[in-house]
Amino acid sequence: MARLRAAIVGNPEGWHAGRLEAALLRRGAVVRRLPATRMTGAVLSGKGGGFPASAASLGQSLADEDLLFVRALPSGSLEQVVFRLDILHLLERRGRCVLNGADALERSVDKFLASLLFEEAGLPAIATRVTERTEEAMEAFAELGGDVVVKPLFGSEGRGIVRLSDQESAWRVFRAFDLGRYVHYVQKFIPHGNDDYRLFVVDDEVPASMIRRGSQWKSNIAQGARGEAFSPDGAMKDLAVAAARAVGAFYAGVDLLRGDDGVLYVVEVNGIPGWKGLEAATGVDVADIVVERALARWRSRP
Repeated sequence: MARLRAAIVGNPEGWHAGRLEAALLRRGAVVRRLPATRMTGAVLSGKGGGFPASAASLGQSLADEDLLFVRALPSGSLEQVVFRLDILHLLERRGRCVLNGADALERSVDKFLASLLFEEAGLPAIATRVTERTEEAMEAFAELGGDVVVKPLFGSEGRGIVRLSDQESAWRVFRAFDLGRYVHYVQKFIPHGNDDYRLFVVDDEVPASMIRRGSQWKSNIAQGARGEAFSPDGAMKDLAVAAARAVGAFYAGVDLLRGDDGVLYVVEVNGIPGWKGLEAATGVDVADIVVERALARWRSRP
């Protein structure tokens, strides 16, 4: 029987790629790692339409892979980002198993779209206003109580997030955003005791979770918070699974926050989640679980 062929795309030298590769090799797969910036495509008349391929120096076409893990989609121009997603879409249309797929990545990376999807799914999302104009951003600042968090529309690990609680600072930040041609993503600040929760969802289950304790209001591990193993109750698990479903993610890191008012909110869903801190806190081999469930999905494909 032919061996499973798998590719790991994005940051090929990274820790997560190494963990996924080790889990795949233990199961007898043939594995390649390659950067997302080396994907190429072509449309050949009479050859059944376009086909995605890796760069010539990387050998085989990605169309020959059975299973593709996307571990990074680096920033770039609009053309570069759209092209990389085009390749992922095309691979899926050609019957390849891509995790997470292009639709899920597009939905999860865009904070505004994700928030809309949470709301449409009936999930407790944080009150948010999004605009391109300073005047409207200032109106949102007032409407949301004069204590807000301003986030990049695209971003992760808490980078570029600013808390604003006075009008002068808000005006200066919003004006700077205008000059940089950024979108104002303005979200109500929820007091939460500097803690939040990361639940790791894989194929509608939650195999590992942690509480992240920060020394400041940002509770990302990348911002210095410490992770502690945590056993969520059924309601928290259900909420995390519903959030991952809302963006269509097979596996995801779901961030939940419990306000001082006791309400549990969905903050965001990370469609290319890291789990180094989670593994250190819980001892769970996350990569092994992701690969095992991914292989089950691949085997059950039509």
